[in-house]
Amino acid sequence: MEAPIKPHQAERGQKSTLVGIAVNIGLVLVKGTAGWLGNSYALIADAMESGTDIVTSIFVWFGLRTAAKAPDEDHPYGHGKAEPMAAIVVAMALVGAAILIAVQSIKNIQIPHETPAPFTLAVLAGVVVVKEVLFRRVAKVGAEVESSAVKADAWHHRSDAITSLTAFVGISIALIGGPGYESADDWAALLASGFIVFNAYLIFRPSFGEIMDEAPAGDWRNELATIAISVPQVRGIDKYRVRKTGFEYFVDLHVQVPGDLTVKQGHDIAHAVKAAILEAKPAVYDVLVHIEPVKV
Repeated sequence: MEAPIKPHQAERGQKSTLVGIAVNIGLVLVKGTAGWLGNSYALIADAMESGTDIVTSIFVWFGLRTAAKAPDEDHPYGHGKAEPMAAIVVAMALVGAAILIAVQSIKNIQIPHETPAPFTLAVLAGVVVVKEVLFRRVAKVGAEVESSAVKADAWHHRSDAITSLTAFVGISIALIGGPGYESADDWAALLASGFIVFNAYLIFRPSFGEIMDEAPAGDWRNELATIAISVPQVRGIDKYRVRKTGFEYFVDLHVQVPGDLTVKQGHDIAHAVKAAILEAKPAVYDVLVHIEPVKV
């Protein structure tokens, strides 16, 4: 007995990703135009970061769509690895965007240019609010569906908000300081690139761990032991392994039972333990139970 694939989780993630794509398309146009007209490279860099948001969100969308596919003959454990792989693509894209922003910022710092226009502050303030709201919405969905790709997409929105906030501070310094402070805008963009790299690491680390079948967070041993012991004749668990694949978890469990039971009784207990775990933990897709006899 296996739990069904939960396509609604992927669908929720895909919907939140599409909303983010639509918002970012608008922001790229607004920030890019405002940065060009307002002589602000920090704002143009911000538009570039939103542009990478669009590309990576498309990868996330395809990753979620692939991860939701049911297991087949070639992929008996499902297609869930596509989901953390999409998150890693997001992390790599963030690093690439950060490098481009940093390089251009350093060039601009060395070249005198005009002070950014005051109206760019209003644009940036609006962007910070929009991206922070979007981050909270997408992060909530990511937590609810337990998707590393959706969480990565959320942090991409947060990095965009951070970029906009640093640009706001840099332009404010340039406007308040007057002549000689024009490069504050570019220093802000350079600082933002550092924040972006840090966020990329926060996205990459758990996604890479998932691909490497790293043990998931949480007190799985005690939870599984409590569930297993609730089944008659089960004395405890000897060994366990849990790994996350996409939206689902796979569990390997060694269950201790009295050594004088028949093979049929042991078989029935194994099925009962599996059924109990699947019912108690809906996120678990499959459970492999090994019967370990102990002295009566």
